Amino acid sequence: MQNLEEVQRAADALRSLLGKQADFSTAEEGGPGHHAPVGIVLGTGLSSLADMLRNRVSVPYGEIPGFPASGVESHAGVFVWGRAPCGDGGGRSVLVQQGRCHLYEGRSPADVCMGVRVLAAMGVKTLVLTNAAGALNPLFDVESIMCMTDIINHTGVSPLTGDNCPAWGPRFTDMSAPLDARLRRLALETATELGLRLERGVYIGVHGPELETPAETRMYRQWGADAVGMSSVLEIIAARHLGMAVLGLSCLTNKNLPDCMAPATLEQICAAAQKTGENLARLLCALVTKL
Repeated sequence: MQNLEEVQRAADALRSLLGKQADFSTAEEGGPGHHAPVGIVLGTGLSSLADMLRNRVSVPYGEIPGFPASGVESHAGVFVWGRAPCGDGGGRSVLVQQGRCHLYEGRSPADVCMGVRVLAAMGVKTLVLTNAAGALNPLFDVESIMCMTDIINHTGVSPLTGDNCPAWGPRFTDMSAPLDARLRRLALETATELGLRLERGVYIGVHGPELETPAETRMYRQWGADAVGMSSVLEIIAARHLGMAVLGLSCLTNKNLPDCMAPATLEQICAAAQKTGENLARLLCALVTKL
């Protein structure tokens, strides 16, 4: 379990570094800052959204005390505050975690989930998690987006192991609905308005860093998984422990067909994620202004 004081110290430093332009006040309805920011975690190759935000303010992870850096080149490693543009000239306040660390880097579950816990300490109530994932469902196409309907934690660890922090949530966190149904409906409606196809399916999180074998692919499909990746599941568990409403979106970057498995490289995965990321950024910009 994470140390509450470490998270609060990181959140205080981030708030100070973002400065007055990033409004995290809790004024009454109708006043400035009455909406808490929407938190968004961007995964491998998915940086397009941060570039679309107005009035951006960025803070590298290295400037935040105790915050774990990502060791993956395709993860920028910065927090970005800004406003998602909307038609009335205003914009929804958004706090983006651009890049994450992973278990396969030798990080602990607490490290992996520190970003989510810092976002919660910054006032985020609604969290959108994105990732690059391999398609397990043979009906899904590469460079499409999948809205997570459920998760399977196959990492072998939990971010809630250890002494519970009652200030965050209960010892035994309910996971009957890990992903928010209202947010899923809103995402589907928004995708339809934009003319984007949004798949729906179960995401299985694995430890990595090795990619899946044909036998593992068959097993995951038998378990009911539609996409596989090396992130997000621990963050979802931590977010639910904190009482956050969570939406999960996967950019499908490669396809696992166990009878004719094709080699996949990080370069190919990142290239596919960047292509899909443009549509993901459009979807997220339109979505967050409705929250």
